[in-house]
Amino acid sequence: MNIRRMLLLVVLLGLAGLFFNQGLDSYLTLAYIKSQQEYIASIVHHSPVESASFFVVIYIAVTALSLPGAAIMTLAAGAMFGMMWGTALVSIASTAGATLAMLASRYLFRESVQNRFNSQLEKFNQGIDEAGAFYLFTLRLVPVVPFFIINLVMGLTRISVPVFFLVSQVGMFAGTLVYVNAGTRLADVDSLAGILSLQLIAAFALLGILPLLSRRVIEWIKTHRSEVKQKRKFQKPDSYDRDLVVIGAGSGGLVSAYIAATLKAKVTLIEKHRMGGDCLNTGCVPSKALIRSAKFASDLRRASEFGFKTTSVDFDFKDIMQRIQRVIETVAPHDSVERYKALGVDVIQGRAKITSPYSVEVNGETITTRNIIIATGARPTVPQLQGIDQVEYFTSDTVWSMPEHPGRLIVLGGGPIGTELAQSFARLDAKVTQIEQGDQILGREDKEISALVHAQMSREGVDIMTGHRAIKVISEHGAKLLEVASKGARMRIPFDHLLVALGRSANTKGFGLEELGIATTNRGTIQVNEFLQTNYSNIYAVGDVAGPYQFTHVAAHQAWYATVNALLGIVRKFKVDYSVIPWSTFSSPEVARVGLNEKEARLQGIAYECSVFNIEELDRAIADESANGLIKVLTKSGSDKILGVTIAGEHAGDLISEYVLAMKHGLGLNKIMGTIHIYPTLVEMNKYVAGEWRKNHKPERLLQWLERYHCWRRGQKGCFGNREVVESAVG
Repeated sequence: MNIRRMLLLVVLLGLAGLFFNQGLDSYLTLAYIKSQQEYIASIVHHSPVESASFFVVIYIAVTALSLPGAAIMTLAAGAMFGMMWGTALVSIASTAGATLAMLASRYLFRESVQNRFNSQLEKFNQGIDEAGAFYLFTLRLVPVVPFFIINLVMGLTRISVPVFFLVSQVGMFAGTLVYVNAGTRLADVDSLAGILSLQLIAAFALLGILPLLSRRVIEWIKTHRSEVKQKRKFQKPDSYDRDLVVIGAGSGGLVSAYIAATLKAKVTLIEKHRMGGDCLNTGCVPSKALIRSAKFASDLRRASEFGFKTTSVDFDFKDIMQRIQRVIETVAPHDSVERYKALGVDVIQGRAKITSPYSVEVNGETITTRNIIIATGARPTVPQLQGIDQVEYFTSDTVWSMPEHPGRLIVLGGGPIGTELAQSFARLDAKVTQIEQGDQILGREDKEISALVHAQMSREGVDIMTGHRAIKVISEHGAKLLEVASKGARMRIPFDHLLVALGRSANTKGFGLEELGIATTNRGTIQVNEFLQTNYSNIYAVGDVAGPYQFTHVAAHQAWYATVNALLGIVRKFKVDYSVIPWSTFSSPEVARVGLNEKEARLQGIAYECSVFNIEELDRAIADESANGLIKVLTKSGSDKILGVTIAGEHAGDLISEYVLAMKHGLGLNKIMGTIHIYPTLVEMNKYVAGEWRKNHKPERLLQWLERYHCWRRGQKGCFGNREVVESAVG
């Protein structure tokens, strides 16, 4: 707080202190006003203009300084000036005083509050921008929250002064009218509580809720007007074949169908390709099988570090690819047609097309349905790169059919998919070059986390070229080259195989969205609201096709909300909760995160403290010779509340779960530290990083006194300096 603000605060506090010190509050009591009623009436009768002016000034001062007595003065206005003039004077004075109080709060406190609680205040301000006038009007109309609190809180927001003034003027008018009217019959008023009966407060509350309800109705009409127009083009059936049709049998679709069947709804699940979607067939399952095989090969090479005598390790690349297919086949029954049919789901394999908000066509058959869930997933993004169509390239979908060892492999992309695959193929003896346009791989992570993975991959032979942009693919004289540019310079890199790992694009084409006019976002995903509804209220979208996260576990998470809202929304709808979303990159070291990291906290202007524990100090990691990594925990400044956690190390994706649970249920680092963790395990790192936070928040003064106390207990002299009183007192 600067000097000017400090001086103003001192002046205001001084005036408030003077008010109480001089006993001025005793003049603003019901008893005093009633005792002086005749005297006050005579003054007003002889000097009405001067009395009114003096009254307004005092009223403004009382409300501006948030002093007690405004209600009494409102009563006095009725007694002094009558119903009409009393209401007019109080209405003007109360609004002027409230506005001054709001401006004082804004000048004195908003900057410091905004610096400390920027993200929370921003969300609140967004609500004020959208509906501030409605909320302020409700608060003014319902005389439950003290008005001085409303004034001070509104000063911290960015509500405009004219809006605050006008809404306050209108909102306080009803209450002013009641009090002034009571003041005209001052002799009959025994207490302030008697003025507002329970029935009157209820009436005010109803009036306050009315504008909010009206706003909701208006919003509903606006939202559904276009939907109603669009639905007029389609014939609504008298009855339906299904309660729910789910399009896509990936994670989101499978979970949606499972929940619907559990709720005894009639549900049809349609899949055009393979059950299990990307995760089972081309994503999570095969990639983790590859990572495990590659790690096994890497561990065999490292066996000499564990004291074993080994020869060179030979393996057959085709055997590894066959193992991946065996893993897929082993997992496949979990997502099979047979299993879901046994659960009561009608499974159809074919290409679906949404023909109306109430119907889906598949294999020449039309199915009518009350609700539709779109779970069509995403596909690998392929860039418009000159010459790329002249060579055979792989994506995360097609790499599993790679017929031979990749030899010289270029991986385009430094995100999680590109990083996992680049490291795995390098461990399988491929000569891997990874191209990333940004200044680091794993661009969403903090720099030191990215650097840990970068260093490990470099040690394993991956040539990581950050800050390089792919220009074109060249195929000439039997050779394949990728031309890249960096800082104006160009170079050509020879390769045998090219793997494109530049993210994934939502599958929104070819099944009727365009014809229905279902809206999409600028990211290419289907636009959904907080209930996962599209612009048709009975059509929902989940998973990669909806975003905002492209994780299997988020698709399953969304599926619960979409299905329950679709089937039971007439009773209650649930807003999807993204408050605690964890994820992991299965590189070595693994990187797992939940909540904020430092990069995001700084970007959002959130004040935080960072506690770090280096895994090099962890006994189990040392025993496993995997002591490479760290854990970072961000906490709210001055608190043990967890804002986010990043773990880089072996099994990070498993170890993060304790923090996911803690954040979900509001547990802080003190609770983590107070929990027993088995020794020796990797999960002890969670306790140790909590200990680092605790060390930084030691009660230093208390510890100094404890040191003196122990000194005294040992019978030594001078423990308390010049305050040797304890020993003599004890005798």
